[in-house]
Amino acid sequence: MKSFSDLLIAWHAKSGRHHLPWQQSKDPYKVWVSEIMLQQTQVATVIDYYNRFMKKFPTIKALAHADEEEVMQLWSGLGYYRRARFLHEGAQMIMDEMGGDFPSQFDVMMKIPGIGRSTAGAIAAFSFNQKKAILDGNVKRVLSRYFLITQWTGLPKTEKKLWDYAESLLPNKNIDTYTQALMDLGATLCNKKPQCDLCPLKKTCLAFQKNKVHLVPTPRPQKKIPTESTHMVIIKHHDEILLVKRPENGIWGGLWSLPQYENKSITPKAWVKKHFGLETSLIKKDLKASTIFTHFKLDIVYTILETKSQRAKIPHTWLSLNSIEGAAIPAIIKKILLKL
Repeated sequence: MKSFSDLLIAWHAKSGRHHLPWQQSKDPYKVWVSEIMLQQTQVATVIDYYNRFMKKFPTIKALAHADEEEVMQLWSGLGYYRRARFLHEGAQMIMDEMGGDFPSQFDVMMKIPGIGRSTAGAIAAFSFNQKKAILDGNVKRVLSRYFLITQWTGLPKTEKKLWDYAESLLPNKNIDTYTQALMDLGATLCNKKPQCDLCPLKKTCLAFQKNKVHLVPTPRPQKKIPTESTHMVIIKHHDEILLVKRPENGIWGGLWSLPQYENKSITPKAWVKKHFGLETSLIKKDLKASTIFTHFKLDIVYTILETKSQRAKIPHTWLSLNSIEGAAIPAIIKKILLKL
């Protein structure tokens, strides 16, 4: 009987994905960028971002020498912005401490910001043909069903078991093809709407044999996510909007955003006068928007003000409404501004 890896590799030759832009090169830099972008983000969304990113920063050197704002601007809308900062910091580390070449040693890869065990495994397999396992969300789903693991995969004990299985299944050759096949199976057949009849592993998949595919993997224990609220203000000067830079830590770190205030005891006009030194007139107030993060929902109440002066007294920038689409600003803020 064919092994797990043989079945996957044979299936991939006929039914796998072969034309994704990052599959056309073994360059570890390109693999690294694609793997970071694909974290918690679907392939269809990543493709355009990846192509634009590689056109702008075709090499590690180009990325390392880029201004952080350039990097964040290209990432805008992709979410999880810390990934972009890690790529930028990682490129600088490779240039400064590793001679400008992406390291081939697995342990050294994991010293680069944002590269964990699974990402390092993917780069090692795809770029250096090393026998290393991966364990992203797709692979966790495949292995949980194949071995009928009924515990939530986020538990440390369960994750260790999955890593052990992942390493035990690695073939001695064609590791790059096998790794891609495993990813593809999880993304295309063994997904949230499994197509078990087409799966090359169905004869030995325990979840399929016991009719429990729909029960595995076990969902994360449900916790009601809290709701937080904040107040923001849009300060207009003709067709330009005043933006301030977010702190590096916290949500939207390092991005340009609308001024945010929590002092409900004064009006938005009074707050803007106090903090920016700008006289304004009210256009609209108590407008609402919301967005959901991994661990909480954020409700935003915002006010639109008009000013005749651009001489604000704290660090800021003015951005034309025509430039909003490509700016390094959070997706929800972009959505708010595009309504103006």
